[in-house]
Amino acid sequence: MNVLGELALWIALPVSLFGMVLGFAGGRARRGDLTLSAERSVYAVFFLSVIASLGVVDTFLNDRFEYWYVANYSSRNLETFFKVSGLWAGQRGSLLFWLLLLSCFAAIAVFSNRKKNREFMPYVAGTLLTITSFFLVVLLFADVNPFEKLTFTPADGSGLNPQLQNYWMTIHPPTLYLGFTAFTVPFAFAVAALLNGRLDARWIVITRKWTLLSWFFLSNGIIFGMRWAYEELGWGGYWFWDPVENASLLPWLTATAFLHSIQIQENRGMLKVWNMGLVILTFLLTIFATFLTRSGLIESVHTFAQELKIAYIFLGFMSSILMVGLVLVLYRLPRLKSDNQIESFLSRESAFVFNNLILLGATFAVLWGTLLPLISEGLTGQEIAVGPPFFNRVNLPIGLALLALMGIGPVIAWRRASRRNLVRNFLRPVSVGLATMLGLWIGGARHAMALVTFGLAAFVMTIIVVEFWKGTRARARIEGEGAFKAFLHLIARNRRRWGGYIVHVGVVVIFTAFAAAPWYQEFLQTLEPGEVMVAESPLGHTYELTYEGLSTNIRDLERNLDWQVTALVSVQRDGEPLGTFTTEKRMHMNAEQMSTEVGIQSFPLEDLYIILADADLGRILQGDAAAQSVTFTVMVKPLVGWIWAGGLILTLGSLIAMWPSAERLRTASSTGRAGMSGAEALPTGD
Repeated sequence: MNVLGELALWIALPVSLFGMVLGFAGGRARRGDLTLSAERSVYAVFFLSVIASLGVVDTFLNDRFEYWYVANYSSRNLETFFKVSGLWAGQRGSLLFWLLLLSCFAAIAVFSNRKKNREFMPYVAGTLLTITSFFLVVLLFADVNPFEKLTFTPADGSGLNPQLQNYWMTIHPPTLYLGFTAFTVPFAFAVAALLNGRLDARWIVITRKWTLLSWFFLSNGIIFGMRWAYEELGWGGYWFWDPVENASLLPWLTATAFLHSIQIQENRGMLKVWNMGLVILTFLLTIFATFLTRSGLIESVHTFAQELKIAYIFLGFMSSILMVGLVLVLYRLPRLKSDNQIESFLSRESAFVFNNLILLGATFAVLWGTLLPLISEGLTGQEIAVGPPFFNRVNLPIGLALLALMGIGPVIAWRRASRRNLVRNFLRPVSVGLATMLGLWIGGARHAMALVTFGLAAFVMTIIVVEFWKGTRARARIEGEGAFKAFLHLIARNRRRWGGYIVHVGVVVIFTAFAAAPWYQEFLQTLEPGEVMVAESPLGHTYELTYEGLSTNIRDLERNLDWQVTALVSVQRDGEPLGTFTTEKRMHMNAEQMSTEVGIQSFPLEDLYIILADADLGRILQGDAAAQSVTFTVMVKPLVGWIWAGGLILTLGSLIAMWPSAERLRTASSTGRAGMSGAEALPTGD
């Protein structure tokens, strides 16, 4: 299977290049036979990518350590689950995984458009195959071939990085890759629109679900990564502004801007150049995120080894995409003029434009902070880096402005808001927001940023609740339905709008969780067995932690552990027993650094987080019974669980927004134009 897999990679490259040429030639000559051949090439590349990927998985499952990739990312006693995830655990396999997902989405896009949107498809197929060709060239000629063999066969492999041996790491990277690769389809349609000159909102309508799908996976991939950091890295946080974390955030920011700005083009015929710029920028940032991880140019816990050759290839590809994109936009500039102009700053168009400017401001700030070490080293020879304080200071006000616009944008009127519109839509939410801030102030809260965040969150949530309430009441009155039935039918009738509101609810819940950070409590204490430490919660609870003792585990071959030291702690909350928790230090075989496993107890309003911070490991591992003293770090973290809850709500809203409308499908099917309906009119909010 592994031989077949490598052979599939070598066959896929000429097939992809041939299809790419046929696609662009078919579009230029308007020849259906060439286009059909290009589309068949897309299917062939997908099939060959599947064969190649199965070949890599086969080498992992059968412990084929003669392959460099398997020898460096697996071992005989690694669990089967993690052996399968070896496909994306290292640089070489993850590039192949990127190709697999990209070719899969390309095949789906071509298949779903085999009887419609034919004027776009030659260039769409050509663009998609250009990108698959790039990844095939990287895999085969940049010294990252996953089928490269060693000159000898080691008895065992080096094993998988211990920090990657966590179930969240088997989910987090594939989800992010799905988000990165799915955005290639909107980019391909944008390029096709630029090449064939069909520059109205149709390419946006065709790819709307693809954009949402990409955003959905990016959002969940980021949240999964935060959960992994919270559970596995053992420092009590979930986001450290690590360069690779930032790289995943960048396309999410621009994709969010794109999702909002396309509504302006659909409804008002404006921002055509802007949307073209955003789709090109977002695609480039998905490649940039891949480049940053795979090149290793910036130090991160996520990066692989530094590879200058692959870095230059990626930089060359991104530069080429940028140049081609700029040339195409400039060539089509006369046909990208807006049909309308902004009539007033107090309008939905203005709110969405401000939303876009703020999101791009955040993108620039994160990009600047991420690349500063490279830029400073290139200009001065000295590496200068910025840390979390820089990112927090810059992005906190940006986040608050976005939160406010999240409430303003959906309900302010198109073109020009009247005084009546402003009073009717914002008087009650502003009052609730101010009352929330006042109530928290009276309750003793003094952190200004947190108070503003809670106030804005209440403002946005009030707007959303009122919108749902008004819509449900109107439907119940008109259709004679009960409240619950009217509520469900309201969402079903316009899933994009109401799904979007539910996404906003999820984002507000996540922002509220972030705002609780000033109230995190941390306690550090050294204990002997039987001793107790007390941790006070800002919500008034008292935790009593009794250190019960230590256990050790040496040379556990089944679990790939060199050693493991576990501390047992029993916990009471307000005098009620919660049970026993463990926290440990462990060293995996062939690992360079030990890792920390934490104990976490989650409640609806706060988390208890227990870390084995320090111990005399040398004496403990030698079996010295007197060396039982251990230092614990205990944290009480309000509202952390709301981040994961907000992620679930966001996921639900995204699925609702993406779910196809049965009524629309029937209408489209009857007219033979399924999926080609025009722009959906949004409510005026007045």
